[in-house]
Amino acid sequence: MIQFVTEQVSMPDLDTSKVQRWIHRVAAEYHLAVGDITYIFCSDDRILEVNRQFLGHDYYTDVITFDYSTAQCVSGDIYISLETVLSNAEKESVEFLDELHRIIIHGVLHLTGQEDKTPETREEMTRKENAALRLL
Repeated sequence: MIQFVTEQVSMPDLDTSKVQRWIHRVAAEYHLAVGDITYIFCSDDRILEVNRQFLGHDYYTDVITFDYSTAQCVSGDIYISLETVLSNAEKESVEFLDELHRIIIHGVLHLTGQEDKTPETREEMTRKENAALRLL
């Protein structure tokens, strides 16, 4: 089950049925089923609080993924700061919804095991995001 909830922000204008089908399709590309995924759309202040509390990081970010996946099923909680997504969209000169879709699938890719800690893995993550976005 894929859920979309908010903390400290309004729900973005998102076609949740379409996004849910897309997430299932992307997971299937990795031969994985979809379990329970909760997207928590939040403010910069809230994502900073989560980053400090659970990861010991003192900085803002666009997405934090808590992975509860099993070997055959992706599950997790994915926090997304809508404020940071908006500022990233403006910086990259892309539409907000396009950037939001990228971040939504970025979280799913983390649940499939993709990392982005090094320049090489970030490059691979971007390639996989682009491939997934083409499935939307």
